[in-house]
Amino acid sequence: MVHDTPSVVDVESFGMNFGSKEVIKDLIFTVNKGEVFGFLGANGAGKTTTIRTLLGLYEPTRGKLLINGQRYSSDMSRVVGYLPEERGLYRNEPVIETMVYFAVLHGLDKNQARSRALSYLRRVGLTGKANERLVNLSGGQQQKIQLGVTILHEPELMVLDEPTEALDPVNRSLLMDIISERRSKGATVMLVTHRMEEVEQLCDRILLLKDGKAALYGTVGEVKDSFGSRVIALDYTGRLPGNDKLYKITKQLPHYAELHWREGISTDEVFGFLATDKAVHITSFEVRRPTLNDIFLELYKDQGAGDG
Repeated sequence: MVHDTPSVVDVESFGMNFGSKEVIKDLIFTVNKGEVFGFLGANGAGKTTTIRTLLGLYEPTRGKLLINGQRYSSDMSRVVGYLPEERGLYRNEPVIETMVYFAVLHGLDKNQARSRALSYLRRVGLTGKANERLVNLSGGQQQKIQLGVTILHEPELMVLDEPTEALDPVNRSLLMDIISERRSKGATVMLVTHRMEEVEQLCDRILLLKDGKAALYGTVGEVKDSFGSRVIALDYTGRLPGNDKLYKITKQLPHYAELHWREGISTDEVFGFLATDKAVHITSFEVRRPTLNDIFLELYKDQGAGDG
C-alpha cells in the first residue's frame, strides 16, 4: 500500500524469539503521521512485545523497528509519550508533584509543567485532587492521571496501551475526546485496546495480530471489506430455523439474531426462505457489514475466552 503521508513508525520484517519460542513472525507495518492506528489482538498475540521492542525495552531477534527513521533512544522521550500496560506512578506522592516531575523529565520547565498539569486536572475533573496522594485515588482517577503524565509534554507520537481501562462510560468518552484533540493538533496515536467501539470511532487504520502475525491490516473499511460477507441483523419472534445452505447463524438470542449469508446466495433468497417458515415472524431487519467486534470474535473464536 502506497501512502503520500510520511510514516512515523516503520516495522520492517520484525521477528522475536524468547528462547526457542517464536512470538513475532515477520511483522511488517507502518504508522502514518497524524493518524490513529489501532494495534489489536487477543492476549498473547504479541502486541506488548512489539511495543516494548519499538521503544527500546527489548532487542529484536530480526528486523527493524524505527521511529522517524531511527531506532528509539532516550533523546526521543521529548517526542514520544508511552502509556504502558503496567501502570507505574509513584503512588505515595501528591498528584501535582508526580505530573510535574514526569513533565520535566520530558523536557518542560517546572512552571510550564505545573501550568499544564493544573489545566489537565481541570479538564478531567480532578482539580480537588491535585495535592492528594495517588494511592488515595480510585482506579479510574489514577488512570486519568497516568494519561495526563503521558501527554502533558504534547508528544508527537502517543503509544497508548488500554488508555480507557478502569473508566466508566462517561470518563471513557472524555479521554477519547482528549485523544482526538491531540490527534487534531497533529499528534500520531498508536492505540492498543480491546474495545472495538473505540477503534470504530477513533482509528484510521488497524492491524489485527494473531499468533505473532498480521491477520488483517488496512483501513477500518478495507478490513471489513476483506473479511467477507455482510451481516443480516434480525429481530424476530418464534423459532428461527437453521439453513446451512443459505446462511450461518453467528449470534442468536431469544428475539435477536445475526446471520452471515453464504457466498453466491442473495439476501432475497434468505428472506424468501424465512418468509415461508410459519414458525418464525421477522419483526425488523438490517443488512450491514460486520463490525470490528464481529471480526475480532470470528478471528479468535478458536482460542476461547481464556485468551482474550
